[in-house]
Amino acid sequence: MGDALAAYLTDWLGLLVRWLHIVAGIAWIGASFYFVWLDNHLEAPLDARDAADGIGGEVWAVHGGGFYRAQKFRLAPASLPPTLHWFYWEAYTTWLSGFALLCLLYFLRADAYLIDPDVLPLGAGAAVAIALGALLGCWLVYDGLCRSPLGRHARALGLTIAAVTAGEAFGLCHVFSGRGAFMVFGAALGSIMVANVLFVIIPGQRELVRAKREGRTPDPGPGLRGKQRSVHNTYFTLPVVFAMLSNHYALTTGAPHNWLVLIALSFAGACIRAWFVARHRRAVQPAARRALPAVLAVGTLAGLIVALAPRQLSGAGAAPAVDVAVVHEIVERRCVPCHAANPTQVGFAAPPNGIVLETIEQLQSHLPEVQRQLATRSMPLGNLTGMTDQERATVLLWIGHRAGMP
Repeated sequence: MGDALAAYLTDWLGLLVRWLHIVAGIAWIGASFYFVWLDNHLEAPLDARDAADGIGGEVWAVHGGGFYRAQKFRLAPASLPPTLHWFYWEAYTTWLSGFALLCLLYFLRADAYLIDPDVLPLGAGAAVAIALGALLGCWLVYDGLCRSPLGRHARALGLTIAAVTAGEAFGLCHVFSGRGAFMVFGAALGSIMVANVLFVIIPGQRELVRAKREGRTPDPGPGLRGKQRSVHNTYFTLPVVFAMLSNHYALTTGAPHNWLVLIALSFAGACIRAWFVARHRRAVQPAARRALPAVLAVGTLAGLIVALAPRQLSGAGAAPAVDVAVVHEIVERRCVPCHAANPTQVGFAAPPNGIVLETIEQLQSHLPEVQRQLATRSMPLGNLTGMTDQERATVLLWIGHRAGMP
């Protein structure tokens, strides 16, 4: 009863923290996307007096039944207003809640969600240490690149960051389970984003405000560095959002070369974001060039859809039929501890995704999901119940026969 209550309360804690994470993430991403949009839509002030006062650009908009006029100074106003709004708690709350979820689900349940003995046999402590090292190391490498002479060349820096990120995806997928690797990858990118806010963007803004209050001419350097990191953050956003959702899609995390899938989907996400940014610069770039990121994204996604398409089980029709009683016994021993109305596996208060497999009829009603999870080796989670390759093949063969029936 104690384990069941602990699992129940853990599920509720996970739900509430995830809810907070989503709400904060929406607020952060929304503000980030809006300010990128704002920068890309700035036009010369209509009033020449505004330009003389240091206004570098303005945007007129209509929303919610009213007109808005947003102006951006080239550097800073002559005097600061009494109220100045800042945007940083959305970022900090998103990261703190996300890290709490990472600890709650992937670190405390490392044997189920983070470790796959078939990828690399690790103890829980070693797995958690490697994951934490990846979060810290990713930021240190990225920050070092941005502060190096390479940081003065935007295109070369971008390509280098992309190559390092791809290397990280490869490494994580050869250390952790598929879902664990994808989640740590997303957490690492998210950590870079919030560290950019904490260590570069906000300090630069504080220096700008401090200079104005002290009567000094503001140094444009911190602002330019903050702008660079803000641009990087906008391209990281969609790959991070995909990584947050990836644990629901075993066809990606459980693919034979899942590191390539992770790289491809991250590339597609960055391209989609680049397309939106390019659209906002319609007066600067020709239409064909603006469309290129969208073409690359669609082409990458189409290629993945084809590459990951399920293959027909070879020889399923010619092989002898599998006794349903054998299948039921395997499922009862290897799947039902979690997928039961009242799970007996420690750490589970309810069956994952609400799928119960206690009877053959229940199994038959979920054949496509079971086939996909077994074929990608995503289930059992961390192979907690010790399903053998022969047992996996037996159940898949039985499913293949069932799929071939009229």
